[in-house]
Amino acid sequence: MDKHASPKRSLEHPDKTSPDEPALRQGAYHVAISWLDLVVSVGIMVIVGAVVIWVVIRVIQPAPPSTLTISAGPQYSRFWFAAQKYKEILARNGVTLRVLTSSGTLENLNRLADPASHVDLGFVQSGLTSIPSVISPDTRQSGLMSLGSVSNWPLFVFYRGPDLMRLSEFKGKRLAIGREGSGTRQIVLLLLRANGVEPNDDTQMLPLVGEDAVNALLAGTVDVAFLTADSARPALMEKMIRTPDIRLFSFTQAKAYIRSFPFLSQFEVPMGAFDLADNLPPRSTDTIATTVELIARDTLHPALSDLLVEAAGEVHSGASLLQKAGEFPAPVAHDFPLSPDAARYYKSGKSFLYRVMPFWLASLTNRLLVLLVPVFVLLIPALRFVPPLYAWRVKSRFYRRYGELIALERSVLDDPSEEKYAEFTKKLDAVEKALNKLQMPLAYADEFYALREHVTYVRSQIGALRTVKDSGT
Repeated sequence: MDKHASPKRSLEHPDKTSPDEPALRQGAYHVAISWLDLVVSVGIMVIVGAVVIWVVIRVIQPAPPSTLTISAGPQYSRFWFAAQKYKEILARNGVTLRVLTSSGTLENLNRLADPASHVDLGFVQSGLTSIPSVISPDTRQSGLMSLGSVSNWPLFVFYRGPDLMRLSEFKGKRLAIGREGSGTRQIVLLLLRANGVEPNDDTQMLPLVGEDAVNALLAGTVDVAFLTADSARPALMEKMIRTPDIRLFSFTQAKAYIRSFPFLSQFEVPMGAFDLADNLPPRSTDTIATTVELIARDTLHPALSDLLVEAAGEVHSGASLLQKAGEFPAPVAHDFPLSPDAARYYKSGKSFLYRVMPFWLASLTNRLLVLLVPVFVLLIPALRFVPPLYAWRVKSRFYRRYGELIALERSVLDDPSEEKYAEFTKKLDAVEKALNKLQMPLAYADEFYALREHVTYVRSQIGALRTVKDSGT
């Protein structure tokens, strides 16, 4: 096809139809819009949008569960009562907290590490993962995370007899070191081993705790009682301080312990802490302390993480003998990594939605925003591609016919035989019939008539070529 030929030529001076050219019905089905092309164009955008929404739904956090389970500690223990307060706070926000009693830190950890237990939270004394014989590798790698420390957990050691300065001097004595399964017992055993004190015939280690340990010490059936913040109630400590021949052990090597065991910290019992009038104890005494952390599974919903850290602030932030006001909760983690959600909360607090809305409404709104933002940011701008896609689909029909027309013209020019001309005429008739059956939007009528004019032009040019050939023959 001659690219320099004017397509308007045949309209002003149309060539006569060849005698061999069939009379074809000239016409097309013009419509206001091609619904098929529009449906396909819009359909592609709908599919793309559905994929985007599916990806967002897969990535977005589901709604926070309405029920959580916490493994707290022995009934009526300090952290059992703390868990009851958590339960009240979460209930105000529509979340039910189930409180399970346990023998202590070890059982809490085992429950958290076992998905079949369905325990979401637990109070865990820091430092236990440094004891290989106590915590298994599976527990260390079970996907647990810390929501922060919620309390100091100082160790108070009362003993009978003359002043002692080192734990190694307790060798050969009767020691009340806490119940089986408690974190305190494991920490005490770790410290005693570091001082060469092992259970044997000379050194007895008894599973006594709290008031039982105090009574045994007062009765003389044990020589040393290791107490923690949960079991060393102020009344019991004052009672022992007032008893002649019973002393509060001072960790004169506290700094060495802290450097040897990074999960430990130095804790000072102030002079007069138990009785200001009688100045008991009569001097400041150094001891060592661990912390208690709120441990959760790494699947904990971010909204619930915020709610729990907020509840921890309400429960544990008060001043006491063990801590300053506002000291806890704190973003301090030892055995397990600090949760990213908890770290964000400690740094910037609750998000705007959770500050101004009820918990359930803020959670719903947050999820809707996460779902709708991709729709507005990605899908709505993508709609501008619908008109070009629609135009391309309509014009592609013309492009396809032009390709056929060029191929037919070249086939005859390369081989102007009678057989090739007959084949050309048959195929060109088929092209023209197919063209006249197209449904064309009125907006593309000019392309339609230009293509039909070019079909006529090619027919006339090949017809003229055949006439010249016949004349030459």
